[in-house]
Formats: sequence, C-alpha cells, structure tokens
Amino acid sequence: MLFHGSNTTNINHIHLKVSQLSRSIRFYTEKLGFNVLHQTEQIAHLSTNGKDILITLEEIKNTSPLSQQKTGLYHIALLFPTRSELANCLYYLLKTKYPLQGASNHLVSEAIYLADPDGHGIELYVDRPVDTWTKKNNSIEMATYPLDVQDLLAQKNDDPFIKLSPGTIIGHIHLQVANIADSERFYQLLGFQVVNRYGQQAIFMSTGGYHHHIGLNTWHSEGASTSKHDEIGLKSFTIKYPNEETRKAIVDHLKKQQIKIQYQDDVFTVKDPSDNLILLSL
Repeated sequence: MLFHGSNTTNINHIHLKVSQLSRSIRFYTEKLGFNVLHQTEQIAHLSTNGKDILITLEEIKNTSPLSQQKTGLYHIALLFPTRSELANCLYYLLKTKYPLQGASNHLVSEAIYLADPDGHGIELYVDRPVDTWTKKNNSIEMATYPLDVQDLLAQKNDDPFIKLSPGTIIGHIHLQVANIADSERFYQLLGFQVVNRYGQQAIFMSTGGYHHHIGLNTWHSEGASTSKHDEIGLKSFTIKYPNEETRKAIVDHLKKQQIKIQYQDDVFTVKDPSDNLILLSL
C-alpha cells in the first residue's frame, strides 16, 4: 500500500446515483464480487474487506439516464493486489460474456474497462512494480497500448472467482470536468500535484509520486454542466487525509481562496469548479 496506505492522501469512497438498486447490487456482487455491508430500500454500501465502504449505491426515483456529455464520473478504478487476481476476474467476465469496453497496457499498469448497468465507467487494474516506471522531471511515463490479454490470463490460478480480494481498493478516480486549468488549480489546493499532461484536455494528478489518484479530462465535457440531483451520475467522492494536521492545512488553503466549505460529522465538504461534491475525511 505504498500509495494508498493510512499515511497517504488518496481516494477511498465513491457514491453513485443509480436507477435500479437491485440491478446494480446484482452487478457489483455477482460480476465484480463486492459484498454488501448494509442495505436499505434506497441505499447499499459495498465493501471488499467486510468493514470499509468503497462504493455507495443510491437509487434515484424517476430519473433520467446517465449523460456522457456532463461533468462527473469518467470511471472508478479498482486496484487489484496481484496480477493473478485481476486475471481471475477477467476470465470470469469473459466466461460469463459480460461486455468489456477495452483492455490496455499503460506501462505503469494493466487495465480492463467496462461499465455498470447504468453506464458508470469502471477500470479494473493492477500496477506494475514501481521500479519499472519511467520517471523524468516529476513526470511518470504512461501510454495506452493494447493489453497482452493472453499473457495476463496465463497468470490465472485454479481458484474460481467468487469475490474480490480484501486487498482490492479504489486506486483512483477519473473525472469529466468543464475546464482543465480551473480544475488543476483547485486540486492543487487539495494537495495533489500534476504527474502527466495529455495535450490541453487531460491531466493526471497524485500525491506521493503515484501515477495518478485523480484523472481529469474535458474530452466530452468542456464547458458542460454537472448532472442534477435527480439524474444518474456521481453524487460524491471522498479524499482521505493521513492526519488532522494535513487536512487542516488543506482546509485553511481553501478558506484563504474564499472557497465555500461545510463541516458536519467530522467531515468537510467542498465542490470543485465543475460542481463535483468532495468529502474531506480522515
């Protein structure tokens, strides 16, 4: 947990608005292997280790479909602890004929892409060893090459894929935003540094030298508005800080910039320039 441990700043929870809770639960439990920690009529909390909530699903009544042209979630990225576990999951998805959207070699990682029943993007990935990453001038070389699927599947073991490993966590979140420059300045206030730039339309940001904890792009959302309260999409995500001292410094930076912050139940909330709601927790 070099970049996602208790002493790091990272993304540890994502709250999604869905159209049919029962359908979403079936997908996340049967296809991806989450377990449900707690469920009400409208909300389900999902976990991999039986104690930490990684994803919250909230059913929105009489809603409209997810719009790919608005700001909000581009994809959730679930980080697997080993190649063999990612291979087992991929084999299961292929065996059950769940539609995949892509498979990429990013040099620093290997990734599989798909979407949940409402169209929320999901990346399933495993990091390559850090000592194989190419680093130069505070930048980490990344690319999008075709994944050697057969080589990955060769790592599959004989254990049937039933549930996600307790070590599977949220590796990063990728957002659609309205303006890259405004978003960059804002997330720098939250403690993140730019690791990679992809032209004028996408940047990756992280803490501690990771390839990215947050991705930001305007590929389909430049100048766009966010989804409304009663629309499918991202409701919020949570940034976990390692200690109160670090979080307090971040909050002070935001206040100096006259950015509106709210506080309740030991959690600060703030909205980024694209109106994405962020929880700042410990």
